[in-house]
Amino acid sequence: MTGEHTMSKRDAYIDKVKAKIDEWNAQISELQAKAKDAEADMKIKYEKQIEDLKEQRSEAEKKIDEAKSASEDAWSSMREGMESAFENISNSFKKALDRFRK
Repeated sequence: MTGEHTMSKRDAYIDKVKAKIDEWNAQISELQAKAKDAEADMKIKYEKQIEDLKEQRSEAEKKIDEAKSASEDAWSSMREGMESAFENISNSFKKALDRFRK
């Protein structure tokens, strides 16, 4: 690579997580709209799921903050843990979302 700016792995990770969070925000908004029109007992279920989804999103946002504040060296050693934690958060979010779609 010649003198071009290359995105570090950390920046790429942060961008990937941010894109995922944007996607989640859209899905949460969609669910909130459905919850508004739902029957009372379904509305309670929706709201519980939406809370779960928001918690997962907050966890992902914390991971972004940790990644941002890490030096490149620190990032190298924490990357694997971060990626696996994010993978878990993604899976939890997907499971919560799937419960809605049933």
